[in-house]
Amino acid sequence: MKKFLLTSLMMISIISAFSQTVIKGKVSDANNTPIMGANIIIKNSDFGAVTDFEGNFTFTTSLTGQQTLQVSYVGFDTFEQSIDCNNSEVNINVVLQEGENALETVVLTASSTFRSQKETPMSISSVKQKDITKLSANSQADVLRSIPGITAEGGGGETATNLFVRGLPSGGQYVFNPLQYDGMPLMSTFGLNSSAHDVYARPDLGFKGVEFVRGGAAVLYGAGSVAGIINYTSKTGDSNDENILNLEYGTDGRLKTEFYSGGQLGGEDSNTYYAVTGFVRKDEGPIDTGLDTRGFQLRANIKQKFDKGFFTVHGQFINDRAQFFMPLPLQGGSRERLNGNDGDEVQSLLTGELANTSFLTPGGNYDSPIGDGVYTKGGYILADFNYDLTDNLKFKSKVKYANYQHNFALYVGGNGNYGNPITLSDYVSAVAPNNIDYTANYLGGSGQQINGNDLVIENLHIDRLRPMTDYSGEANLVFKSENGIHTYTAGTFLARTEAEDVNYQYRVLSEFNNNPRLINLSYTNAGGDNVIYSQGGLYNRIGMTTNNFLNQSRTAFYITDEMVLDKWRFDVGFRIESTKGTFRRGNLAESQVYDDANLTSDLQNVRYTDGTFTTGEIEATDWAVSLAGLYKLTATTNLYANFSRGFFFPQQRGFAPTPGIRDTNYDAETILQGEIGAKFGTSKFSGSAAAYYVGLSDRIRIDQAIVNGELVDQGRSEQSTKTLGLEATGNYKITDAFTASATLTYQNHEITTNQTEDLVNGGITTINEGNEIGRQPNFLGSFALNYDNSQFDALFSLNHTGAKFTDDTNNVELDAITIARLGAGYTFKTKDNSNLRVGFSVFNLFDSSGLTEGNPRAGIAGQSADGDFFYGRPILPRRLFITTTFNF
Repeated sequence: MKKFLLTSLMMISIISAFSQTVIKGKVSDANNTPIMGANIIIKNSDFGAVTDFEGNFTFTTSLTGQQTLQVSYVGFDTFEQSIDCNNSEVNINVVLQEGENALETVVLTASSTFRSQKETPMSISSVKQKDITKLSANSQADVLRSIPGITAEGGGGETATNLFVRGLPSGGQYVFNPLQYDGMPLMSTFGLNSSAHDVYARPDLGFKGVEFVRGGAAVLYGAGSVAGIINYTSKTGDSNDENILNLEYGTDGRLKTEFYSGGQLGGEDSNTYYAVTGFVRKDEGPIDTGLDTRGFQLRANIKQKFDKGFFTVHGQFINDRAQFFMPLPLQGGSRERLNGNDGDEVQSLLTGELANTSFLTPGGNYDSPIGDGVYTKGGYILADFNYDLTDNLKFKSKVKYANYQHNFALYVGGNGNYGNPITLSDYVSAVAPNNIDYTANYLGGSGQQINGNDLVIENLHIDRLRPMTDYSGEANLVFKSENGIHTYTAGTFLARTEAEDVNYQYRVLSEFNNNPRLINLSYTNAGGDNVIYSQGGLYNRIGMTTNNFLNQSRTAFYITDEMVLDKWRFDVGFRIESTKGTFRRGNLAESQVYDDANLTSDLQNVRYTDGTFTTGEIEATDWAVSLAGLYKLTATTNLYANFSRGFFFPQQRGFAPTPGIRDTNYDAETILQGEIGAKFGTSKFSGSAAAYYVGLSDRIRIDQAIVNGELVDQGRSEQSTKTLGLEATGNYKITDAFTASATLTYQNHEITTNQTEDLVNGGITTINEGNEIGRQPNFLGSFALNYDNSQFDALFSLNHTGAKFTDDTNNVELDAITIARLGAGYTFKTKDNSNLRVGFSVFNLFDSSGLTEGNPRAGIAGQSADGDFFYGRPILPRRLFITTTFNF
């Protein structure tokens, strides 16, 4: 009897051990397109799978009874369904919906793993590609303006957006938040050539969307970041062909064609897929300068799937020109635009007549590229390899090479010594006292003389020549423990960037008008001598003002652990990084180039390199640590907190080499950050609330000013700052098609220490301590109403930027800005699942004239209080876009 019972128990155990439930199915989107790479798991277990290129999955489990199956993929709402594991086969087909609930969309986290935003202990925002297309958003400012904690200034036009993050001090651009495409930075090292990262690439139809991960726990792998990271993720083809054509018309002469095509290469059994995307455009606006914005971009990728991984090659080529709008003189009291000589409001002093400017230098003829504006030509190639070595061990690697020829034309208006602007008669009296007579003609065929009461203005033009080459690579191993609690990531990031930092400057005399005409001015001095004051519109051929060659290498190692428990999630990580760089500064000398005795010395003499260099070397090592945790309080509420100690390597161009000394004092800036918050998610409402602290120590800052008629580095400051902030987001689904969303940020920021060295006159002073950080507002907010029933869609949004000081001196405060946007569209369904959307969008609906910035080149003393004129950059004027988007 005992033997019988023992045998029976053994048989039951064996049967139980081999009892398995087979779970299989397919995952697709609302258009019935298979989704490859979707994660399928049984919640609170180690059982799961990943979909193949056809969207299929299958796995077995020894679990029994009612279980919850969870399906997730980047950009889509997480899907959950109860299943009965009864030792038989379970078939389920899943249709994922695009992530209307931002907290349920899946994002890449600091641990180099994917999970929903709701389960991530940090602040994340994302924008889908179709929303970017509907906005006709062609600059990063338009895309990122509604993200909490972000001040996005887009007054300069389509490129070089200024971004300010969570109260961190910055001159703008992308100092603390690198811009990435497919997980690799467009430029690995910031600060070699003072160009914003968005000059190297543009958003297009080939992206799934963009996510902004902010806070100190944002990312430890890859290029690393202390304050956040902007990452665009490219589409790759699948077995269902997809083609998109978008035609865009904008007022003031904008024409743009975008396209995307992706699908399968070869026959039905092929595992090779492609995607091609890009645009061609031409534009005369949004402000008329007489210079076109024009160019194209082409991006493509080819993906090869293996049984246990994939290999993707991405490529980009760009040849693009975009005009850039600088601050200009405004009315001193109201800060409204001034009227020009023709009676129209002056919106920009950039002039098409400078397009072919050239002059002699000791090294030969210099042809200015000002007509090209912000010009970029070049591209990158990126290889991305993922392979599952075992069920629990994955190897990932990325390698990238980028090379760009890049010029940046800055036309700094209204910075002369004799008023901004001034009548011609008063101007001549100022530059040539006691003159006997003068002649002033407009440059061009007519030689029309200028009325002495007409307004003229002095301007400084700066050509920044910025070629750049970048090499970068990353490799890591991701290991998941057998019990499913730990996911370890260990890896390395290597990069080397080489860049030139060459500047030419010259000063220009023109009328005060939109697209102004240049002025040739001659006078007879008190001694009866004829003097040519301006020739070809130039009154000072300054020449080369900077001739720097820089390179910098980075080597980083990191390890992270994502821990998943019953109600807890923990992220911990450590990164150590070393950098080395060389700064070669070319010495400059002024020589007489023009022999005409009637020319002023400013026109006769031109500066150029003398062929000698001073070399400086920098080297530093620092570390970062990140600790984050999340607790599932209820089914709808998660609490989280994170803390990080990070670092930022200062911009190398701010460390001028000392003659005869190769080693330069170079230390990393330290950033401490902490955040505590809650995330909420129900079928109707999703949102978050957080409080954060950001402390920055030992930051190196360069203050630029126009001194003696040219732009120079006037001051070098070492400062520390702190910021306390509150953030809140909310999204409410009024109906299935109608949603309302809002964000609100309050930040209290302060400069705690500031030691400034005067690089022109010498001396070190303590200034601005206790002041607010320049260009950072206290309040930020947005509100939007969105309707989309798959046929008709409409959007109305408001983005608010609170009052802010023009610089750290806190002398001048700019008023708050609210930018309204309105858009709508109608989608026509056609046969074979094709559709055609016709829509419109209006930027700056109420044509607000607020200022995005004052004078960022006011130097150590800062911008002065209002006088007769105020120097500032208005937001771009109202503009209407009409789009036609064909999906087939």
